[in-house]
Amino acid sequence: MFILSDVYRMLVGIGDRALTPSMKKVVKWDHPAGPKYVHFWSPVMKSSLVVAGLGDLMRPAEKLSLNQSISLAATGLIWSRYCMVIIPKNYFLGIVNFCLGLTGLQQIIRIAHHHYTHPEQSTKN
Repeated sequence: MFILSDVYRMLVGIGDRALTPSMKKVVKWDHPAGPKYVHFWSPVMKSSLVVAGLGDLMRPAEKLSLNQSISLAATGLIWSRYCMVIIPKNYFLGIVNFCLGLTGLQQIIRIAHHHYTHPEQSTKN
């Protein structure tokens, strides 16, 4: 685990030396929600949940989990509000959470439409 910390510190050091002061302003290098801090990497990793949710668009509606979709929608919408309250405001995380909520809501609508149009089929959820 310490190896990854060393690699991260090394990459930040390279960025500190390689970026000009004007480039640091453009990429918000020293901002509390910039790439030097955890507030930047959280939405980068969380966006994989949005990509996975979009990947579920290819799955048939009867194979989708209602509980998982409700969890994703609730998590995304609740945390998108929280991202606008915390200091520093993390708009990137707010956008990712909002997209996660929309993805979850879209899957819930697909599941509800399937249950409405195919009432004879029994489902696991």
